[in-house]
Amino acid sequence: MQDINVVIACAAGEGIQTIGTIVSRTVLAQGYAVFTWQEYESRIRGGQNSYSIRISDQPHNAPLMEADVLLALNPEAVEKYRPLIKENGILISAESTQDPSIQIPFSKVAKDELGKKIYANTVAVGALIGTLGIDLKTLQKEIKNRFADKGDEILEKNRLAAEKGYEMADEGCKSMCPWNLPRRDGRFYHINGNEAIAMGAGYAGCRFMSAYPMTPSTEIVTYLAENENLGVFAEQAEDEIAAIGMAIGASYAGTRAMTATAGGGFALMVEHVSLAGMIEVPVVIVVGQRPGPATGLPTRTSQGDLLFVIHAGHGEFPRLVLAASDPQDAFHKTVRAFNLADQYQIPVMVLTDQFLADSSFSFEEFDVDGIQPESFLADPNSIEDYKRYQLNDSGISPRLYPGQSRHLVGADSDEHDERGHITEALLNVALPMALKRLAKNEKIKKEVLPPQEISLDGADTALVGWGSTREAIIEAHDLLKENGVRAGVIHFSEMWPLPDYAFPADKKMWIVENNATGQLARLLRSEYNVVFEGSIHRNDGLPLTADFIRTHFNAKRK
Repeated sequence: MQDINVVIACAAGEGIQTIGTIVSRTVLAQGYAVFTWQEYESRIRGGQNSYSIRISDQPHNAPLMEADVLLALNPEAVEKYRPLIKENGILISAESTQDPSIQIPFSKVAKDELGKKIYANTVAVGALIGTLGIDLKTLQKEIKNRFADKGDEILEKNRLAAEKGYEMADEGCKSMCPWNLPRRDGRFYHINGNEAIAMGAGYAGCRFMSAYPMTPSTEIVTYLAENENLGVFAEQAEDEIAAIGMAIGASYAGTRAMTATAGGGFALMVEHVSLAGMIEVPVVIVVGQRPGPATGLPTRTSQGDLLFVIHAGHGEFPRLVLAASDPQDAFHKTVRAFNLADQYQIPVMVLTDQFLADSSFSFEEFDVDGIQPESFLADPNSIEDYKRYQLNDSGISPRLYPGQSRHLVGADSDEHDERGHITEALLNVALPMALKRLAKNEKIKKEVLPPQEISLDGADTALVGWGSTREAIIEAHDLLKENGVRAGVIHFSEMWPLPDYAFPADKKMWIVENNATGQLARLLRSEYNVVFEGSIHRNDGLPLTADFIRTHFNAKRK
C-alpha cells in the first residue's frame, strides 16, 4: 500500500501554490488519493512556507510532520525543513547538502535551457514527478491543462522545462528512489474546507453573502464571487460589523444569508449576534479559527474559539454552534446550518479553522444528496391577523418578510410585543417574550446530533475530540493499537447545545484538542460531569497529527 508524504518548501512569492497544485493534480490524474495541507507565514514575500502532499492508494486525510521527499527551492528552506526528512528520505534541491539527495539547479537549468528563470518551478515540478516514479505523459497532460491558454510558446517552454526536470531526477535517482506510482483506475474528488462551505451555501439556497476579508475564511466569499453558477451574490463589506449587519438585513428581507470571518472579526460581530437573537432573524456565521489573542498567528491553525463562540452575545437567547470535521462534513454542516437557522429563526455559527479551510481532502464519493435544503417561511395566505412575534408554546412565531404580502412585518432591537413594537411592560409582555425565545432551546437540543463513536467496543480508552482533528485522532487510535493500547474515539461535531449523551462508564477518557486550555473538556465536565484521565493539547499553530497524539499519550500515561 502506498503512503508517501512529499513536502515542498520555499519562500512566499516563489510559487509554492503553483508547484503544489500541479503536482497534486498530476498525482490525482495518475489515480491516487491526495491530501494536502499548508503552513505559511503572514507575509507576501520572504519567510519560508511548506506545502505537504500525502499520496496513497486510498484516502488518508490527516497531516504528517515528516517527508519521504523534500523539494526545497532555496537554502533557507533546506535548513528549516531538513529535520522533516525521514530515514532514507530524499532531498531535492539546487545544492547537494546531504545524502541521499538529488541536485538540480532549477534556475540555472531554466535560464540556460529555456532562456528564462521563470520556468524554474516547472523544472522543479518535473523533478518531483520523476522522483516519485510517475509517468511523464501524465504530467505533460497536466502541463497542457495548466498553460494551454497562455499561448503556444509558453506551453511548449513549460513542457520542455517539466521534461528536463523529470530527466534529471530520473538520472539522479538511479537506485536510491524506491517509489513507483504506476497508473491506477482510482478516481477521487479533491476539495478543501472553504470550497465545500461555499458549495454548501449555494446548495442550501443562500443567495447573499457579505464579508470582510480575514484569513482563513476569505476564500469562501471569493469562491462564491468567482462561481456565479452557485447563485450567491457576494459583497465585500467595509468591515466585519457591516458584514454581519448586511447579512441580517438580507435575511430580514427574505433572502437566505451568511457571513464568514475569523475570531478577531467575530469579536466585532458579537453585538449583531445578539441583534439576530432578539429580532429572531436567521443568519449563518462561519468562524475560521486561528491562534490569538489579538492578531496572533493569522495564518496558522487553532481550536481556541469554542467557548467564545458558544457564549458570544449579551443577554440570553438560543443559538446553535456546529464544527465541521472535513470538507464533506463542512458541506453538510453548512446546509444543516441554513435549515436550522431558518426553522428556529436563530443565528447559527459554523466553526472551522485554518487547517480545514486550506487543506484539500480526497473522497471516493462526495455525497451531496444526504441532506436537502428546507424552507420554513410561513404562508401569508393562511394568516388573518399577523403577529411577527406571536406568543406560543413552541417559541417559533410565523415568519414573513416585508413586501411578501399585505401583512406588516415589524422588528425592534429593544424588547417588543407580538407585533414588534417596543415595550416596557415587564410582566405582561417582556417576560413572556423572553420565555418564548428561550423555549426554542429544548427543541434545538433535540436536533443536535450525538458524537460519533469509533471502535469503542472492546476499548479501554477513549480519545475525545472535536471538529477538524477527527482524521488525526482516528489515525492515532490505529497507531496506539500497534503499541498495545485498546483505544476508541468519541468525536463531537455539533457543539452547542450539547446533545443528550451518556459517556461509557468503563472507558478512560482522554481529551485531544488543538488548543492550550482544553475548552471542550471544560464544556463536557460542565454539562456531563465527565472525568478525564489525561489530556493532549497542541497550541503552536500547527495541526494535530497522529504521531503527535501517540507520542504524547505514551509519554503521559507512564
